[in-house]
Amino acid sequence: MDVNTRIEEQLKSHDVLLYMKGTPDFPQCGFSGQAVAALNAVGKSYSYVNIFEDPEIREGLKVYSNWPTFPQLYVRGELIGGSDIVVEMYNSGELQTLLGQAVDA
Repeated sequence: MDVNTRIEEQLKSHDVLLYMKGTPDFPQCGFSGQAVAALNAVGKSYSYVNIFEDPEIREGLKVYSNWPTFPQLYVRGELIGGSDIVVEMYNSGELQTLLGQAVDA
């Protein structure tokens, strides 16, 4: 299975998916930590992929999304953005609304 197919399968399998460095319990960069903090503050479930555990996904996602940095938050298969956008959306209340409409399997 090629990397784009793998990414699409992951996105179809999870309503809210964060591609990040590390895990929610142990983020391995400050930006991933900020995104996790915002998502945790909303209190809705989300899934994650630790890009350090899958170099093919790490490199392939940059091309797939046309977004060169991590973390990357997807809701219902749509790229929302990185940590700055996630934190900004949290502060404005948009993230709460968006995640309130998505139910992660």
